[in-house]
This record gives sequence, C-alpha cells and structure tokens, in this order.
Amino acid sequence: MAQHHFKTEVARLLDLIVHSLYSHKEIFIRELVSNSSDALDKLRYLTLSDEAFRGFAFEPGIRVVLDEGDKTLVVGDNGVGMDEKELEDNLGTIARSGTKRFLEKLPDEAKKDSNLIGQFGVGFYSVFMVADKVEVTSKRAGKELAFRWTSDGKGEYSIEPAERVGQGTEVRVHLNAEGIEYLKRWTTEPVIKKYSNHIAYPISLVSEEPDFDEKGEKKGTKRVDAVVNAATALWRRPKAEIKDEEYIEFYKSFAAEDEAPLHWIHTHAEGTIEYATLFYFPAKAPFDLYRADYKSGVKLYVKRVFITDDEKELLPVYLRFVRGVIDSEDLPLNVSREILQQNRVMTNIRSGSVKKILGELADMARLNPEKYASFIAQFNRPLKEGLYSDYPNRDILLGLVRFKSSSVEGWTGFADYKARMKEGQKAIYYIAGGPEDRLRKSPLLEMYRKEGIEILICDDEIDELVLSGLGPYEKIEIKSVNRSGSESELGTKKDEEAVGGDVTAAVEKAKKALGEAVKDVRLSRRLDESPACVVVDSDDPSLQFRELMKQLGGGELPDVKPILELNAAHPLVKRLAAAAEAEAEDLSRVLLGQALLVEGAPLADPADFAARLTRLLA
Repeated sequence: MAQHHFKTEVARLLDLIVHSLYSHKEIFIRELVSNSSDALDKLRYLTLSDEAFRGFAFEPGIRVVLDEGDKTLVVGDNGVGMDEKELEDNLGTIARSGTKRFLEKLPDEAKKDSNLIGQFGVGFYSVFMVADKVEVTSKRAGKELAFRWTSDGKGEYSIEPAERVGQGTEVRVHLNAEGIEYLKRWTTEPVIKKYSNHIAYPISLVSEEPDFDEKGEKKGTKRVDAVVNAATALWRRPKAEIKDEEYIEFYKSFAAEDEAPLHWIHTHAEGTIEYATLFYFPAKAPFDLYRADYKSGVKLYVKRVFITDDEKELLPVYLRFVRGVIDSEDLPLNVSREILQQNRVMTNIRSGSVKKILGELADMARLNPEKYASFIAQFNRPLKEGLYSDYPNRDILLGLVRFKSSSVEGWTGFADYKARMKEGQKAIYYIAGGPEDRLRKSPLLEMYRKEGIEILICDDEIDELVLSGLGPYEKIEIKSVNRSGSESELGTKKDEEAVGGDVTAAVEKAKKALGEAVKDVRLSRRLDESPACVVVDSDDPSLQFRELMKQLGGGELPDVKPILELNAAHPLVKRLAAAAEAEAEDLSRVLLGQALLVEGAPLADPADFAARLTRLLA
C-alpha cells in the first residue's frame, strides 16, 4: 500500500469545506452522481471515436446503494474508470489554477454560495462533509488492473491494488454522524431526483426496506432496487412539458451552481439542419470570465451522445458566460475538433444560436428592463467585446450595450441617448479612459454640461478600444470629447475683449515654453471653470488607448503629443499672458502637468513639475 500526503493546501481546503458547508451537505450526492455521469459520457464517446474501443459493449448505468448495517453509501458506475496515476492526479492533487482563489473566497462566501465547490472543480471533496472515510475503487476501461484510493480527509491518502469486475468506479462513503440521514431512502431519493433527474443514464437506488404482510404487519425486510430518475435528456423534451423548477434544477446540476439562473432559452430547430439547444444566463459572472484559460460552459452532444465540453468554438468568445447544451442530429458521431471548427453544420448551428441569444437579450431589454439591468451589471463588458469582434451582429449589439451617463441615473443605451438629444445635435458624445468618478469630474465636460449636451461615461477598460473604431449609430457619429474637433457644437471661443487683455499672448508664450512637449496650444471652447485641459488630434490614439494597447501586449505605439487648450477667462491664463519669460515657462509647464494629471496620464518628470509648482506658490 502506497501512502501519500495531499498536495499543498489540500488539508486546509478540506477543513474549510467540512466546517463551512454543513448547510449544503446534500450536494455531495450531486457531485458523486455527476462524476459518474461524466465517466459514462467519456466511455460512450470512446466507443464511437477510438478504434481501440470499437465493438466495446456496455450498458451504461449508475447505482447508489444504501447499507444501514455498514453505514455506507456507495455510488458506482461502469464508465471509463481511472488507473493508478489518474487516481492520484484527480483525487490527490487539487493545487490547480482555480484552487487558490477558491481558498480565498470560501471562508467568507461558502455558507451562502455552495456553488463555489462546483465552479472550482473540487466537488469530490464535498464528500468529507459527511464521511469518516472514503474508498474509491476504479478500473480503467481497456486495462487489467484495478486500484483503490482511501482517505479520511485529514492529510493523507493511500493507493493500493484492488479487485474489480469490469471497468468503472465505485465510491464507498463511510458516513459519519452528519451523514447518517442519507442511509434512508426517503432522504436520498428526493436529493437524486432534485439534482440528477435529467441525467441521461438510469440511476438505480438500492436499499433494504421493511416488508409487510397482507395484514400490514412487518415480516422482515426486502431489497428495493429501482430507477429513480427520468433518464431523459431534458433539452430533447417538448418545452410545454417542462416545469420551471425542472429547468432550474437541471441548471444547478449541469453548471454546478447553487443559485438559480437569471434566464434560459430552449430551442428546437427543424428543417435543413435539426438540432436542440438549451442556453442559460447565470445570475452572476463566472469567476474565470476574464481569464484566458476560461472553461467553456457549453456541452456538445450528437444524437444525445456527449462529444465535448472543452470546445471554445461552439459560441463566440464574447458569449463565454453562456451555459448550456447543443445537441445536433446532423453531425457525425466521431466528429473531431478540427472538423468541428470547419464543419458547415456546426457553423450554421453556431450562427443560429448567436442570433437566438442576442434576440432573446433584445426582448429582455425591451420587455423586462429590470431583469436586463441585472444582466448588464454582470455581462456588459463581454457584449462590448462582441461589438469589437462580431461585425455581422454589430447592429443588434449596438442596441444591447449600456453605459453610464452625465444626464441620467443607471444604465443607458445608444437608443435612449438618441431620444434625449438636443434639437440640432449632430453627434453622440462620450468620455472614456478612467474610473467613473474621475471621468465625471473631467474639465472636458464643463461646457457640454453647461450647454445641456449629454455625455456617455465609459469607464470599462475596453470602452476606448471599442468605441474609437465603432463608426456611426443610425447615421449619427459617435465622438470622444477628448479629441480635437469634437467641440464643434459648443459655443465660439471666448471673446478676448470680453475677458480682458490680449490672451493671444498666453497661447504664444505657452507654445514657446512647451516646445516639442505638445502638438499645439490653443484657446478652448470646452472649458468653463478649469484653466486648461489636454486633448489629442482627431487622427491620434488617445493617451488611454495607448496604455490599453500596452497592457494587451500590442507593443509600443508612437508617442502622441497632446494638444493643450487654455481657458481664456481663467485668472491663471490671464496671468500667463502678462508673465515674464521665466514665470511664463513655469506656468505653462504646470498648466500642462495638471491637465495631464486630471486625465489620469503620467507625468514625464514629476520632480520638475513639483519644483515649478513650488516656485509659483512661493
């Protein structure tokens, strides 16, 4: 017998699960049955796709056996099974990509959020909430040897050779005081039906039950062995026959979530191509939504045979939050990933699914704004990614994305903005490139606000990237307020005589003092209270855009020199107009520096800025 220690942090993880999730004990049954279903899926697929398994015959099924005498609950299957190395890799090592984050979140959130167990791929370990000891006996399909993994969940486990007839896995749970209730059929059967009724393989529940004679007197016990689930793929059943509760419980089991989904879409497509889809929108964003190694939430079936749950091409990347099933009648059962990505049938299914999902979101936005606001709070950014990457669906996505606004509370879309535009207004205006509170205080908004022109507040990191290349919305230009030329709808430059003094001198002195540090210096139409602001030329990338491209690994973009705009009515600008050369240089550099700081841009030489500011204050 080989004795092993759990890998790093496993003992801590097990302790947290056991002590934080007692209110969700029953999910251990969900996790064990789900693992058995996955093992059956994998073996069934091998018999269709792998030459080594051609002709391999088996009747897929799952058995749950309750033994009150031994105080054990056993979940067994005849699926693909595991060899010695797989037992160690799958049950002895959990220090994977999501585990550390799981450990960080679990103490605070576990009691209210047991779906974390499924999300982070550590579902098997939930069994230690109810177990003194767990034995996993498994034999890999096509192999001769079986092995047994044993642990009490307190830091060590052992793996040793074992005996098993046929391939598959048996998990024997030695129940502790917290788990004794699951030895009763009336406790365990409803749990199986609740979480696993949809599983397409029969789940037999075996137990010893009282046996009564014709007079109703107990004469002993009898062995009851009965299938307790519907064993029918939920997505293949007619929608009219399915209750909301069934959709919700399927989602919880399928997606390893404890919270009900926000929305679902069930479709049966017939005609040239026949397929069924069942898609869910989660109530909360998955933890890996913005990770490059995110896990696809959509499973592909062909004629109800599981093919893959690791194919990210089933839906576009920006819809990676969607959970669900695609089941095709027209794809070959042995379809490979390479063929899948180029297959005409799959292309049509994908295109139809995207249109259905986006159409459903459009209906939600129109018919149920509160629900759509909940969706946007979680998934607005992925939709914006779609604007950047999915040109064929650009028009409907334009109607779905939302932004904050300088004029109204909450979320607003392009259509809402258009409806509120001033008479004669020619463009939709936005400001991007920083947190919301800083954008709202930007000097760039002063005259727009004074003249009643609404500005979209775009504080997502990708807004600058998406909006800068968007083009018109319903023939209306979309303009950034931090670009030269976007101020054309504002009033004329302040009259120099009205503000007093020849402020042209301020512009000339600033140009001389700043030299190559700026592209130009000019009087501003957009400033009302602040002395200065910076903008970029209409053809140049903004300062924020350059920073974003650097973060995305887009390489170094050419340096962009800002345009400094001065408020002719401000006392500092008047002072600049009358200043001697040395003071004029300090004033010009400080005005440029503070304008850059307000826009969140770094200073090239903070020490020089501080020295000049000190001289002016002194």
